[in-house]
Amino acid sequence: MKAGIPAALFLTGLFVYAAPSLAQNASLGQKVQQVKQLMAANQQQLSHYTWQMQETISVRGDVKEQNVYQVQLGPDGQQVRTLTAQPVAPSSGGRQRGIIHRVKEDFKTYAQQVGALAKSYSPLNPAKIQQLYARGAVTVKSAGTPGYSSILISNYLKQGDAVVLTLRNNPKTLTSIDVSSYLTQPSDGVTMQVRFASLPDGTRYASTVTVNGQNKNLTIVTRSTNFTTRTR
Repeated sequence: MKAGIPAALFLTGLFVYAAPSLAQNASLGQKVQQVKQLMAANQQQLSHYTWQMQETISVRGDVKEQNVYQVQLGPDGQQVRTLTAQPVAPSSGGRQRGIIHRVKEDFKTYAQQVGALAKSYSPLNPAKIQQLYARGAVTVKSAGTPGYSSILISNYLKQGDAVVLTLRNNPKTLTSIDVSSYLTQPSDGVTMQVRFASLPDGTRYASTVTVNGQNKNLTIVTRSTNFTTRTR
């Protein structure tokens, strides 16, 4: 969040601070517009494809469930998944009793909650990003790598959450999205890392998405492959 500048300081330092501030705001505004344009273009291009997605759910590194879906974007831009295979099926609780069954059900519920939260950040809403930029909740962040730049979005969905978008400057592409959020309380931390790759026509897509529910060492990894053009 941008800090306010005391009136006296602003007046006495007008000529010193005004030009850099305006330049920074112009640069940030340009990056926000670029991010919005890149996301809109990628979403439009992805609508012409269908692809395969493998989702793996594990707890402390132990795979509990794995599903394979055929995916395409619906009219609202959200993913429509059709289950095609289940290499690792969730354990049936039909004959289980007592604490073992309750623990498994607890993890299942937790996985659903974590997955639903991650879905609420994907895809990011360009209009919401613009609104947050207008409120001062979008700032420049060091990418730490030459040729890259990042912007930090604060309070995107919940108070205290953070979304970092990293872009390659030349050519201008979105390379990653990192989210730090939580379920009901900040102590129920959830993180998400999205890494992008390119199709032959330049379409960018989320090749790997890793979601971590920190309280219960739960990890959900999705990998997207085998893109083919949709038949109309």
